[in-house]
Amino acid sequence: MKRRIVLVDDHELVRMGVRSALGDRVEVVGEAADVPSAIAVITKTEPEVVLLDVHLPGGNGPAVILGLPQTNARFLALSVSDAAEDVIAVIRAGARGYVTKAISSDELVAAIERVALGDAVFSPRLAGFVLDAFAKHPAGAPDPELDQLTTREREVLRLLARGYAYKEISSTLSISIKTVESHASAVLRKLQLTNRRELSQWAKAHQIS
Repeated sequence: MKRRIVLVDDHELVRMGVRSALGDRVEVVGEAADVPSAIAVITKTEPEVVLLDVHLPGGNGPAVILGLPQTNARFLALSVSDAAEDVIAVIRAGARGYVTKAISSDELVAAIERVALGDAVFSPRLAGFVLDAFAKHPAGAPDPELDQLTTREREVLRLLARGYAYKEISSTLSISIKTVESHASAVLRKLQLTNRRELSQWAKAHQIS
């Protein structure tokens, strides 16, 4: 059975190259070049796997994952970047794996299949970044301060910590700027912070990215 996938990359030639490399071994059900169109295509086509670049116009790979209201799709980051911060950010957002564009077509098909089955896929070096990051702050470790926040407030917190403006958060999460302001105020109040600079410092200390 061919896996149904969506390609998300802002370069048309890259999408064409990936599609050509994958051939008829998968079914490409959609493509997107930026965050809003990616969210729309994934919502409409309901793919099994999304091949996701980490740097996109109007946001980034994690913004696509966090911007989806609900999806059964699994995400595999496919990027030219092998920077630790890019790897960790997209994995914390919910991606199941991260491979670079140096990967062979056969390896990419195998990675798609493994991610579709629920496995995590990384090259050894990239896996090391993830293990180091989660060892410092395990995903399952209780955090009483963070537990105060609603799911939406956590999404706003993460985007604020990455330097997003209210307008960008509004677009990424498909909510009004007024609602973003309301959530931001709630986050500051619950965490007993007074401004965005303190919020960024708090997020960094708690390994929120």
